[in-house]
Amino acid sequence: MADYYHDQVTQRSWELLQELQRGYRFTLIGGWAVYLYTRALKSKDIDIAITLDELGKMKSAFDIVKNERLKKYEAHRHEIDIDIYVEYYSDPGLPVEALHARTAIVSGFTVPEIEYLLALKLNAWQARRGSLKGEKDQYDIIALLQTGVQMAKYRDILRQYHKEGQRNELIELLSRLTEAPALNLNEHQFSRLKKAWLKQLH
Repeated sequence: MADYYHDQVTQRSWELLQELQRGYRFTLIGGWAVYLYTRALKSKDIDIAITLDELGKMKSAFDIVKNERLKKYEAHRHEIDIDIYVEYYSDPGLPVEALHARTAIVSGFTVPEIEYLLALKLNAWQARRGSLKGEKDQYDIIALLQTGVQMAKYRDILRQYHKEGQRNELIELLSRLTEAPALNLNEHQFSRLKKAWLKQLH
């Protein structure tokens, strides 16, 4: 199984994530949330969804910058980027307040329910396709599907938040891919899985 980042970088990122968990309340999204569900590909950057109160607490320990264009806040520790999404302001693909309302505890971390996380990852992939991060996004998506997503629930989420077009994007992504070497899925294995997923999406 391939890793997209150097082991030392992902280890430092993981240690920083644990430090954040000890000090603040948040919902973990992004690559690390996918990793907790799938135990597939580790992440380098940290993505969290928080309340304004928790953001205020973080400002005492981190130099936090507001990104007006992307409607998020950003912090850095060495080579690790922390993207911070805030209720009633940020939109990482679904409203942050909706993510806080539909969570699970996985390995001690609060994360969105897997169908919500899939919607977030599709949103990230749409924005980053063609890049290295976009390539990792697509494998994160496959890993989530392989772990077990209720497609009916996922489609209900898309309808609720008027994101129905994302289903077509997922169909296009699955139709284009023929294997997933980063997840140790050869062409035959992936074809079998893909057929089942596409049937559920149509």
